[in-house]
Amino acid sequence: MVENNEDLSSVIQHVREIINQNTSIPTEEKEGILNLMQVLLEAAGAAPFPRVKNSRVKTFTQEMISRHSLISLVKQQADELDALRNLSLNLTSSLDLQTVLDTIVTEAMRLVTKSNAAHIFLFSHGKLDFGSALYMKGIKNEPLAKPRKDGLTASVAKSGKTIIVEDINNHPLYKKSNENQVGSIIGVPLKFNDSIVGVMVLSRSSTGGFSPSELRLIGLLADRAAVAISNASLHKVVTELANTDSLTALPNRHSLDERLEEDIRFAKRNSSQFAVVMMDLDGFKNVNDTYGHAVGDEILHSLFNNLARNIRPTDFLARYGGDELTLIIREADQAIAEIVTQKIIELVKEYNLSIPGIENIQLGITAGIAIYPSHSGNTGDLLRAADTALYHAKKYNRGSYSIAKGVTGPLLPTIHPVPKKK
Repeated sequence: MVENNEDLSSVIQHVREIINQNTSIPTEEKEGILNLMQVLLEAAGAAPFPRVKNSRVKTFTQEMISRHSLISLVKQQADELDALRNLSLNLTSSLDLQTVLDTIVTEAMRLVTKSNAAHIFLFSHGKLDFGSALYMKGIKNEPLAKPRKDGLTASVAKSGKTIIVEDINNHPLYKKSNENQVGSIIGVPLKFNDSIVGVMVLSRSSTGGFSPSELRLIGLLADRAAVAISNASLHKVVTELANTDSLTALPNRHSLDERLEEDIRFAKRNSSQFAVVMMDLDGFKNVNDTYGHAVGDEILHSLFNNLARNIRPTDFLARYGGDELTLIIREADQAIAEIVTQKIIELVKEYNLSIPGIENIQLGITAGIAIYPSHSGNTGDLLRAADTALYHAKKYNRGSYSIAKGVTGPLLPTIHPVPKKK
């Protein structure tokens, strides 16, 4: 390929200059093209067929560059199609909202080289709420900072457009920021049916723009992320409606059954106990008969929610049906269960039912207590044990509580009356 009087090393140097001057070739790929050219030139120099003159070295090199660019483009498109397939599979594998959000930030970090952190903020009714985060060192779900009113995330949510910041330290959006950040960052709106459901923010420690390939992949991720978030959010709403009592907004019987199963698993893992307290209002039928069901419903909503505000976050209060409640007290033995139940009895007695035009409504509550695993090891028998204890207390001493002895065995003979106030 080279003339006999031409030094191969000078030709290779000439090829190197041509390759280095071509700005369309990524820097990390130039050395590979040069090595390939060197092999071809050396092989051509040993071949018996006529060799190409020096004047054609440039043409030949450019042809090789062109072919390499075509191969790179095909490979890039194949990689993007593979990334798209993985995105679709990963983002549709779950309808749990938090799982979906965590998957989005994981995919974002994987798609963009040298990424430093990825954040998702959900956007609803003009408000941004933290969704998920992932950092280069593997730290998860720690928000870098609350979105500023005039910051990148809020600007993307407001404009509905992608914003690229090539140098954080020299951009107007970060002039008022107290964040100690360097590098580049991109904010992408997550749109579904022309509505913004969130904002994805992806940062890098290096300054500069994002390549066309990276922008395409980020766009593909944003499109599918918006659909996945919308589907997961809808599923969450439907699930909450299915597990919520429409009158009181407390968890319903279906939700109670699920929580009992969860608490049994928790107790088995931790070798712990928990209490189930079945409760029934005293005097509520008289309220319905006297003032009507509309007033009765208002009282149930007001009273039950007041009780819910006075329990621990780890405990669980559900409407069992009618004027009945069920309380699950996590990691509680009989002594703790009695203290909590007595507190609820006092709260009901002291609660001020402020309904216009209606005075002197007196209500009380009676309860039955069962302990896992002492009285039962499964949900059905545990509820029946607590319900049997409740029936015993309702029959023999209203306004108090009884402790279950067992599912079919006799209850403890001791009735615990409410102490009279001095």
